[in-house]
Amino acid sequence: MKLIIQIPCFNEAETLSITLSALPRTVPGFDFVEWLIIDDGSQDETINVAISHGVDHIVRHLGNKGLARAFMTGLEASLRFGADAIVNTDADNQYNADDIPALVQPILEHRAEIVVGARPIKTIEHFSPVKKLLQKLGSWVVRVASKTDIPDAPSGFRAMSRAAAQKLMVFNDYTYTLETIIQAGQKNMAIVSIPIRVNVDLRPSRLVKSIPSYIKRSIVTIIRIFVIYRPFRFFGTIGAVLFSAGFLIGLRFLWYYLQGNGGGHIQSLILASVLLGMGFQTLLVAFVADLLAANRKLLEDIRFKTQRDD
Repeated sequence: MKLIIQIPCFNEAETLSITLSALPRTVPGFDFVEWLIIDDGSQDETINVAISHGVDHIVRHLGNKGLARAFMTGLEASLRFGADAIVNTDADNQYNADDIPALVQPILEHRAEIVVGARPIKTIEHFSPVKKLLQKLGSWVVRVASKTDIPDAPSGFRAMSRAAAQKLMVFNDYTYTLETIIQAGQKNMAIVSIPIRVNVDLRPSRLVKSIPSYIKRSIVTIIRIFVIYRPFRFFGTIGAVLFSAGFLIGLRFLWYYLQGNGGGHIQSLILASVLLGMGFQTLLVAFVADLLAANRKLLEDIRFKTQRDD
């Protein structure tokens, strides 16, 4: 049994040494524990730090492609290197590496295919109230979309089995955390959460450059999640609201028309017609989007079978 611990890196020379020094070289249940660095176009000494600490595998992006793409590159590389289980952690030493044995235990016991570490969000001092609120909102959206019960969906400290890694595919360029949980829920993969500890904050988050930017990107990510993974519900809800509004306004016009006052409410008739048309078209889009989602699932199944055969 081989465990590979992967770390996506982008200019992490200052903190990577601390992170690597804390990583285990032996984990109960595994014969081999190897480290993998994904260099996402770093321009500092990240690679040299990794080499000096005896990292087993290094894969590189020629340019910065973002955290989500680095995560997927790591999974693909880990599979090539024969990983039976994969742990993903951050290069800024945010997560306590001593919790790795507990993180992989549900996988070893065949109780889960993916394990997500739940941080003590309420007690993390360097998280602002707005960030805590957005973390909570994001986790709620993921629970609704995935039908899972993961309290800390944005956590990047997670473990997964080889089969789970073969099934995952991230479309979002910003972050992989929310999307992978939703995919796990949709594919009926066993996913659990365990409490973990965090370390002292060493640097500001790269994902949260500013609160307005974080809010904007979080909202866009959440909307995209529903569009991609719940397209019928997303477009169907919008279409139903528009159609219902048009129908009610049309009834209002009809009431005045039957009372002999229809001539003064032509604007209501026009608005009702527009809303009914928009609602009907949006409902049609909901059906088309649902068909596209079904096609995407088929392609993901083909991809999984191809990787498994390889």
